[in-house]
Amino acid sequence: MKEKFYNYIQRLQDTITSKLEEVDGKATFQEDLWERKEGGGGRTRVIENGNVFEKGGVNISAVHGELPKAMQGYFNVNDCDFFACGLSLVLHPKNPMVPTVHANWRYFEMYDNQGAIIDSWFGGGQDLTPYYLFEEDAKHFHRICKKACDIHHPKFYSEYKKKCDDYFYNSHRGEARGLGGLFFDYCKAKENFTMKDWYNFVTEVGDSFLEAYVPIVEKRKTLPYTSEQREWQEIRRGRYVEFNLVHDKGTLFGLKTNGRIESILMSLPPTVQWKYDHHPKPGSEEEKLLEVLKNPKDWV
Repeated sequence: MKEKFYNYIQRLQDTITSKLEEVDGKATFQEDLWERKEGGGGRTRVIENGNVFEKGGVNISAVHGELPKAMQGYFNVNDCDFFACGLSLVLHPKNPMVPTVHANWRYFEMYDNQGAIIDSWFGGGQDLTPYYLFEEDAKHFHRICKKACDIHHPKFYSEYKKKCDDYFYNSHRGEARGLGGLFFDYCKAKENFTMKDWYNFVTEVGDSFLEAYVPIVEKRKTLPYTSEQREWQEIRRGRYVEFNLVHDKGTLFGLKTNGRIESILMSLPPTVQWKYDHHPKPGSEEEKLLEVLKNPKDWV
């Protein structure tokens, strides 16, 4: 399974980066191949200063070795080895009318002292973080997420949409990071749903990403915007940074397993602001977004 999934994310990285370069029309992805001394490595691709994307990355990695002590406690296991691979992407557009997007699809195995698999699971998801609310964009993104889920189980969308709303939540702010999407983790073999079934589901979601995001980018990338709207974008990016550094499990896992720091922190936007006690004007488009972030909606 691990070879099969790693081959899949290699192909998916090529597909996504090629399409995003086409959408941007100017910038191309810089590629870095890196190795982890404890075992494994990855292929990082970063795009910067484009027509559309101010900064973004589409990274794959496959790392293995002894599970660090800090993560043993997290998983409640004793000494064991692990393998983890996945694709992680974040795109920060220049135009504040275009939403930031994040996605991740991953596979994990743990082994006993004889090298036998003692546990394995899939995880992942994709979520949208706009700076200005276009309800038709939110509905489109969630509609594509639901379509991918419905192929595999009628309850997956509602379950993983709620988990996304719960996970991508800045509890210290009392607001969601964005408009959600899907989040699933610890997807293990169970009665009537094998690891092959989970593979088919996760790859279905991965294959749906461009259909969910690119039409939104194409629709919004040439809209005019003001310096004040750009400032709001940078303030909201601050909330994005807060989530990734305070709450995100993927960031924690990368740091605890001696991952490549440039690849882990690729998710952070290039320019950001923290204004003291900032509040948008009553009745403004900015306040309209905040209301939705404080009260998640059912978009489909």
